[in-house]
Amino acid sequence: MCELPPEFDDFDLQHLSRPNALPEDIDYETHIIGTYTAILPRKMDAFYMMQAVCVEQSTGTFVPVPAETPETRRRHVAKVIGLWQIPDFEYDGSEDFFGSPKQRQYVIQIAFPLNFKPQFPMLFTTIYGNISMGGPLKLVDVRFPKAFLSEFKGPKFGDVGIRKILGVKERPLLNNMIKPCVYTDPKIGATLAYDAAVGGCDVIKDDELIADVEFNPVIDRTVAFMEALDKADSEKGEKTLYTVNITDRVDRMFELADIVQEHGANALMVNHISTGYSAMRKLAEDPSVKVPILGHMDLAGAFYQDPLSGISSPLVLGKFGRLAGCDTIVHPAPYGKAPTLADRFKETARQMVMPMRNAPHIKRTLPMPSGGITVSLVEKAVADLGKNIMIGSGGGIHAHPSGPIAGAKAFRQAIDAVMNGIPVKQYAKDHKELAEALGLFGFKKTEFTSV
Repeated sequence: MCELPPEFDDFDLQHLSRPNALPEDIDYETHIIGTYTAILPRKMDAFYMMQAVCVEQSTGTFVPVPAETPETRRRHVAKVIGLWQIPDFEYDGSEDFFGSPKQRQYVIQIAFPLNFKPQFPMLFTTIYGNISMGGPLKLVDVRFPKAFLSEFKGPKFGDVGIRKILGVKERPLLNNMIKPCVYTDPKIGATLAYDAAVGGCDVIKDDELIADVEFNPVIDRTVAFMEALDKADSEKGEKTLYTVNITDRVDRMFELADIVQEHGANALMVNHISTGYSAMRKLAEDPSVKVPILGHMDLAGAFYQDPLSGISSPLVLGKFGRLAGCDTIVHPAPYGKAPTLADRFKETARQMVMPMRNAPHIKRTLPMPSGGITVSLVEKAVADLGKNIMIGSGGGIHAHPSGPIAGAKAFRQAIDAVMNGIPVKQYAKDHKELAEALGLFGFKKTEFTSV
């Protein structure tokens, strides 16, 4: 613990052992700052309750114990450093203008001393452990100190590394998820992968529902896909990555990472939330892993969909995945099949790409908007997130009236239109595949004068 200033007296010492403080009294380089929203009964003392939360998540329990001394609290207790009502009621009777609600809403900030080493399990245990079961309390932001972040390596490749491998500098990348999701013969998927790659997809992705299984072994699938993509690359003159899904129990996942790389895999995929952030971090930091890793979003909704509790989606899908080392992360687009709010979609991507001055070594993670995206939505995705994205489409490619080659071409044409500042609908008038796709997924075919 830091030396106390000589001017501190007994009054100051008493306050230092309490679970609350002014922000100016906190050393932000030795504390993690958690921000929460909460709903509490109107008559409850919210400040007292949040101090109880601090004690619960650091030094004590719901009753005082003899060994929880003032000295222990001075060193290790978490502290409320901010509590704000929404609306910000100031005088008696002001609630009458809002119908005298029986509950009040709050935003709370808590400073947690670094009572643990930089790791995900103890991070989550500390900032949202037992209190995650305490009712309407949601974790919406976490601010990390420089020393904590220095222990995380982040993405090994990131957006720049992926683009360097593919030789694509600026335009949005195109990712295709093989559909059907589950199929028996690896050759089925390899044929579809070839078609999508020849049509212009930069990345071919296993669906999250197919990993290493007896009827479709990951080794056989890797060999079949890489042979198909090598052929496609030679024909189209572009590089294609295949993110093979190695999601499994942790020990087996690491075995598979080595095995598929030995069989030519040039990228990996992990359902990183269901597998665990720590497992993802270990995989990303393993020097034997020499290819980019795609993190898939499945199970994320279990953490963030409740508006009153859980952990906010920009943390679950954005910041935590980036710290864990995902080179790209699939996240749901608001105009696809997931009912995601546009501001959550944008903030999640922002957490992946914004600079971290306290951790400049942590590379950017490439956002991959996905979930029901068709060619008619390419403009919207780029308008929302910019060009530095990887657009994910499954059925939007494989359900094209003329097949997946045409489906991939249609997406590349939509991307070309956006890059040239031409409305996609207008560009389709001179591009058959795009016009056909818009007829199925968006605009009517009769709207096009020439195809």
